[in-house]
Amino acid sequence: MFIDIPSELETALIGLPLPTWKLDSSFLTQATMERYRTELTATPRFKETAATLRHALTGEVGGYAVLRLGNLAKALGTDRFLRLATAFAAEVAVPFSPFPRWPLWKDIGVKIDKDPGKSSGIGYNAFHMDLVNATRPPDYTTLLCVRPDPLGGGPSILSDAHAAVARLSENSRALLAETAYHYGTFFDLHGVGEEYKPFPILDGSELEGFVRFTAKMLERSQLSQAHADAARELAEELIRGQVSFMLQPGDYLIVNQRRFLHGREALHSGQETVPVTDRRLLLQLFLRASVGVGSAA
Repeated sequence: MFIDIPSELETALIGLPLPTWKLDSSFLTQATMERYRTELTATPRFKETAATLRHALTGEVGGYAVLRLGNLAKALGTDRFLRLATAFAAEVAVPFSPFPRWPLWKDIGVKIDKDPGKSSGIGYNAFHMDLVNATRPPDYTTLLCVRPDPLGGGPSILSDAHAAVARLSENSRALLAETAYHYGTFFDLHGVGEEYKPFPILDGSELEGFVRFTAKMLERSQLSQAHADAARELAEELIRGQVSFMLQPGDYLIVNQRRFLHGREALHSGQETVPVTDRRLLLQLFLRASVGVGSAA
């Protein structure tokens, strides 16, 4: 699931004249996507690299991928590198921001005074899907590593949601398919449908539907004992099947939300001693699959 960029492609990408992107509402415009694709497909070995990426995300055993863009991050300035990362994302689906008040790429830094379990907190960020309570969650969530935790903590964790569900009892799966779960607030969002409350955790087809799960619902939502127990059983199976790795500068993680859930181990203790400008920093971008397509662009 880790994809290295061939050296001849890296060399060509360093000199690629990608323009600044344009948005239609909060979505990358078709014209921008076409321009990016035209520029990229003219470079050596790009088509096979893009095909490898799409297969890693949508193949039978796929669901996530990490593009190793570290050399390009070093060679390009911030603006040019973000254009390139956006262009790679556009080969998968349509980049967009569901948050009108934030830019296309959203900063996820480290705030020591924030809820430790949040994405910008310092504690364990348990398995979840992003925008779990929207009727149309992003099909893909992506994280671009600018800086890892300088103290060595915070590895990413991922788990195959459908494989975890398959290991549950029939009774638990039946409970998870009931419209009995809820979590979070819903306001000032764009491109993700309406608020879904309550919702089923198992939502859609057995292999491609969303597994609408966030472990935070176990502590912060009022659930019946039976529904909570079923969700807790799923949480245990997600942990049982998890993979873990540390993102390095320039690594670009793309997660197919219809297949995998994600999270993060706790950052290393002592974050208060790290200057804000040196703390872990990720940039997040969401992707919407083409109309009528579940897990492929």
